[in-house]
Amino acid sequence: MIFRYYLPTRLFFGWDALKREGGYLKSLGSRLLVVMGPRSARECGLWDDLQNLGRRYGIEWIIYDRVRANPDLAAVKEGLEVAKEEKVEGVLGAGGGSPLDVAKAIALLANNPVPPENLYEGDFPNPPLPLGAIPTTAGTGSEVTPYAVFSLHHLKTKRGFAHEGCFPRVAWVDPRYTLTLSRELTIDTALDALSHAVEGYLSRRASPYSDILAREALRLWGKRREQLLEGDYTPEFRQDLLWASTLAGMVIAHTRTTVLHTLGHYLTYHKGTPHGRANGYFLAAYLEFVRPAVEARVGEILAALRLRDLLELRDFIRELLPPPPMVEQGEREKWARMALTHTHALELTARLPPQYRDLLNILESSLS
Repeated sequence: MIFRYYLPTRLFFGWDALKREGGYLKSLGSRLLVVMGPRSARECGLWDDLQNLGRRYGIEWIIYDRVRANPDLAAVKEGLEVAKEEKVEGVLGAGGGSPLDVAKAIALLANNPVPPENLYEGDFPNPPLPLGAIPTTAGTGSEVTPYAVFSLHHLKTKRGFAHEGCFPRVAWVDPRYTLTLSRELTIDTALDALSHAVEGYLSRRASPYSDILAREALRLWGKRREQLLEGDYTPEFRQDLLWASTLAGMVIAHTRTTVLHTLGHYLTYHKGTPHGRANGYFLAAYLEFVRPAVEARVGEILAALRLRDLLELRDFIRELLPPPPMVEQGEREKWARMALTHTHALELTARLPPQYRDLLNILESSLS
C-alpha cells in the first residue's frame, strides 16, 4: 500500500466557527483583502461578522467584491491590482467557489512576477500571501483544495489550475452562512459536492485515506437526499451537506477530478448551466460508462445514496433538476473531441481509455 496525504489547511467547522475562532484571522495579517461577490457574503451575515471581528482584532479590510460566477482571469487581474495598490498583508476568500478561487490566484500572484494571463504557465518561486477561506455554499470544497477554476475564453471552456500555494492556510466552515441559500443554489452546489465524492472514489488516484473521506461524504449525501428533493432544509440538513462538501473537497485535493468534470465545464461555459447542475446531468451516464471497470464501487456509491440502481439515480436527477439545455448534435461532437485533449482527466477516469464514441454517448444520453 503506497499513497500520499497532505492537507496544510487549519480547519474550523461548525456553528459560529468564525465567531469562536476569529482570532486566527490575525495569522493572515492586519490589513487584509477580502474577496467576495456583490451580494452573497452580505446577505448571509458573513460581512457583518467580519466587520465586528475586524474591530475586535484590529484588522483593516480592503474589499474586492466584483467576483461573479465562473470568473475569468480578468477578475484575478482586477483584484490583484487592488491588492498591490493597497499593500495588503493577506487575502481572505469569502463566498462560493468563485470568490475563493479568485482569492487563491490573487494570493499566489501577489508575491510572484507572473501576470494573471500567464497563471497556467507561470513559475512561482515565492510563497503566496497568507490565505484564508470562508465558504458560503455547500459545493466546491475549495476551502481545502489547491485548485482554482477559471473561464478561459481562448479555449472556450473552464479549466482548473493547481498549485500547492493555493491551499488556504485557515478555513472557517460555518453552516450558518448557508441558511439563506435558495433551493436552486442549494441543489446545484450539492450536486457539485456529490460529483467530487463520486469522482474521487472512482479515480485512479484514489487511496485508502481518500476512500474513507469519500464514503463519509456519500453517506451524508444519501442521508439528506430526500430532503434535498423535498426542500426540507433544516439546520441539521445544512450542517450535513456542508460537511459532505468539505470532505469531498479533501477527497479531490488528492485524487483530482475526471472526465465528468471536463464535460460539465463545456456545458457551463457554452450554455451558462451552473457547474454542479452540469455535473449532475452527466452523472448517471458517467457511472454507466465506468461501471464495467469498477462495478463493486459503483454499487457502493448507489447503496450510500440509498438508490437501487442507475435508473433510479437518473430518475432522481431528472426530478431534482429542470430539463437540460438544448445542445445541437454538432456541438456534442465538438465537445467529445475537445474532451479527448484533457489527458489528465482521461487518465484518472476508472475505465481506460475513454474514446470519442464513449464521450459522445455520455453527452447524448444525458442531454436527450
